[in-house]
Amino acid sequence: MWTQGHETKELTVSDDQRMFVPSQPLPAARTGLLTGFDPGTRILEAGFRIAPQFRPLPVDVVLEKDVAVRLRDGVTIHVDVFRPAGAAKVPVIVAWSPYGKGQGTSLSVMGVFGLVGLDNATVSGLEKFEAPDPAYWCARGYAICNPDIRGVVDSEGDSVLWDRQEGRDCYDLIEWLAEQEWCTGKVGMSGTSYLAVSQWFTAAEQPTHLSAINPWEGVSDVYRDLVMRGGMPDTGFAQQLQDGSFFGRNRKEDILAEVERYPLMTDLWRNKIPDFDLVDVPAYVVASYSNTLHTAGTFRAWRRIATQEKWLRIHNGQEWPDYYDDANVEDLRRFFDRYLLDQDNDWESTPRVRYSVLDLEGGDRVGVPAATFPPEGVTSTRFYLDARSRALTSDAPDAAASAAYVVDSNPSAVSFLTRFDAETVMVGYPKAHLWVEARGADDMDLFVLVQKLDAYGTPLQAFTVPNQSAVAHDLTDHGATILRYKGSDGRLRVSARHLDPALSTDDVPAHSFDRVEKLTPGEIVEIEIELFPIGLAFHPGEQLRFVISSRNLLGTLMPAIREYVGVNSGQHVVHTGGEHASYLQLPVQTA
Repeated sequence: MWTQGHETKELTVSDDQRMFVPSQPLPAARTGLLTGFDPGTRILEAGFRIAPQFRPLPVDVVLEKDVAVRLRDGVTIHVDVFRPAGAAKVPVIVAWSPYGKGQGTSLSVMGVFGLVGLDNATVSGLEKFEAPDPAYWCARGYAICNPDIRGVVDSEGDSVLWDRQEGRDCYDLIEWLAEQEWCTGKVGMSGTSYLAVSQWFTAAEQPTHLSAINPWEGVSDVYRDLVMRGGMPDTGFAQQLQDGSFFGRNRKEDILAEVERYPLMTDLWRNKIPDFDLVDVPAYVVASYSNTLHTAGTFRAWRRIATQEKWLRIHNGQEWPDYYDDANVEDLRRFFDRYLLDQDNDWESTPRVRYSVLDLEGGDRVGVPAATFPPEGVTSTRFYLDARSRALTSDAPDAAASAAYVVDSNPSAVSFLTRFDAETVMVGYPKAHLWVEARGADDMDLFVLVQKLDAYGTPLQAFTVPNQSAVAHDLTDHGATILRYKGSDGRLRVSARHLDPALSTDDVPAHSFDRVEKLTPGEIVEIEIELFPIGLAFHPGEQLRFVISSRNLLGTLMPAIREYVGVNSGQHVVHTGGEHASYLQLPVQTA
């Protein structure tokens, strides 16, 4: 059952590299009505409602609760399986994450729904957090498998955070599911965030019976996306993830201690990057421009996975409302109907890319079809920084100049503007190519941002969720970036500026993070900074502002997360023109 059909690229992660801390019991706020250990099979009849605020089941559903599944190393995990009643065999969709399989009715999950403005009646409460709802899928001929993964709740073993161990574990579960008498032998995966990340790792292990995946926004490189974005140890969300998940009886990986001990790229971190070259199953990938945790990783994985049967949809909101939107669920069902039910439903005619163009004034375009991303007709265009005029210009300034700020002063930023005389649309990957100098310091933490301004210079923003209450405004004035989009941002610690030639392209720079190159007095260095992909429309008279700062310009991903403060001192200098022609490269539609 565990013989794999490919050569894996082994990584040596020694026991003394991985670090663990004791886990804790599941807290009351994360306990749902189905959390208690209660093995057995029962029928949930049509009309069953687990609690008054949730949707009822439209059909009879068989619940096999707390089924034991033994992994290849002897560890036993427990899963809940929801499947349609009756004798017909069905395919199954796996929702792999450390969030307890019975948490759908917990206060924490209901709180998240409230945060983004979703009604709890959207779901049945039988789903895992960020996962497919059995009420919908069982009514349409699918089973749903909700596992408590290694080390979580009543499952055995020590928990790990997003690495290849999870891929091997899920491989074993998939092959076990395929052998069950009720299963057709076809298995899919779906879900957002953690449930998306686990799909990259699982598909790279190439389980025989994995037939299709649906990663709906998630990181694809723990080092670059989660704990050391831009080479900065920004671990606020990692701490929330570590402290607020993986509740169980044994130990859980201490990723915070690992970051402190191993700040450079090592096999510990490479083990937390899926082998994209081995992902060869049909994939329906969903992304957005606005999730400051997931955006870069989702686009990276979509670019790099090997399968030729891959589709990308870029929406204009936040992933949870998008995932449970009725039309989007139906769209996903067409994908799974094709690859898990073998229906000839013309799914292959679906555009390989459907992207959004944000207007930020209520005129977003969604579902724009294309064969690639960026779409054809996009030209990577340089907008040169001019420190004398603080403008972005089409030609590099002949005269050298510089713009500077003192780190502890106000403002601790410099910005550059351009105004558009004609309708201008940008779709693709921006980057910053800068010449910078530190005075009174040997390093710099730089944050950059591309903003859209109206014709009068007012920054334009847009909520990504239905919740646009007074509290939502308070939360998003600074931080809670998943709730409100303010522009495309990037960051880089300048001593981590070395590019990885194997991963970098002209549009998307990627840093190796395997060395530290401090600055010397008077040294002017050339750097490239990746910014999040954009789809942005500018109407005549509107402006683009490019900001360079020593401060985190957007704040944290979610409320109540510890915010990273850049390690900066002295003065930051941005050089422009002459031999140091700094520029912002933007993907402009020219055809």
